[in-house]
Amino acid sequence: MAKYLIVGLGNIGDEYANTRHNIGFKMVDALANEVGATWEDKRYGFVTHFRVKNAELVMLKPSTYMNLSGQAVRYWMQQEKIPLENLFVLVDDLNIPFGTIRMRKSGSAGGHNGLKNIEQLLCTPNYCRLRFGIGNEYTRGAQIGHVLGEWTPEEAQALPERLKTTGEIIRSFCLQGIDRTMNQFNGK
Repeated sequence: MAKYLIVGLGNIGDEYANTRHNIGFKMVDALANEVGATWEDKRYGFVTHFRVKNAELVMLKPSTYMNLSGQAVRYWMQQEKIPLENLFVLVDDLNIPFGTIRMRKSGSAGGHNGLKNIEQLLCTPNYCRLRFGIGNEYTRGAQIGHVLGEWTPEEAQALPERLKTTGEIIRSFCLQGIDRTMNQFNGK
């Protein structure tokens, strides 16, 4: 049975819970809730395990804060003996319109500190990632406030449907692979 590490990036703490930067946490939380999985507070993060058909999923919400996410990713890949091609990192992206989903097999960190740290500690940019668009509707100099800000009422209303889609993407990644998943879902 193939094993996958699905990592939702975010920051721990109530002050970050509903911020755009925590969409990675929201994506894994939505799937965990859907399948009835419960989170355990473990080393470097909150972890849950469950199966989808012939795939074993290990989902992780790092407790290292965003900028040190690579520590948790590297530890859990080693702990669970998960190969690099079975790593899937879910992250926010302010260069993509709100709710748009983009997947890649590899790529640059694009200025995202969580991805930079993962790339640095894994010594490669060659891991699969899903970028969830949080939009760039902010004034000059207000980027941090936008990223760490809470969802607008319109965005909050659209989130449940988008989170359902990301759950389908995670399942597809584990059952069909990244290429078929990208063909089916990219840009939607």
